Amino acid sequence: MTERDVLDIARQCLALTLQLSLPVLLFGLVAGVVVSIFQAVTSIQEFTLTFVPKLLAVILALAIFGPWMLSLAVNFTVRVFTHMPPVTH
Repeated sequence: MTERDVLDIARQCLALTLQLSLPVLLFGLVAGVVVSIFQAVTSIQEFTLTFVPKLLAVILALAIFGPWMLSLAVNFTVRVFTHMPPVTH
């Protein structure tokens, strides 16, 4: 395994991390914006009002995208470990 291979795996790892975190972050972002607009319109400044909807949005995103995320992570891990035998010799 050359330096280029290691850098390629690192690049793939960073891309996968972004791909896995993006759905959860987007759900949290949308929930946060909606709650902020609601708070601005109603002048309600309650901390739990901002926290609970974002938490529920993240849980919903994990429930929807969890199997897909797990599949991507497992496939990447299998790919990395199948390329490991040449490294150990």
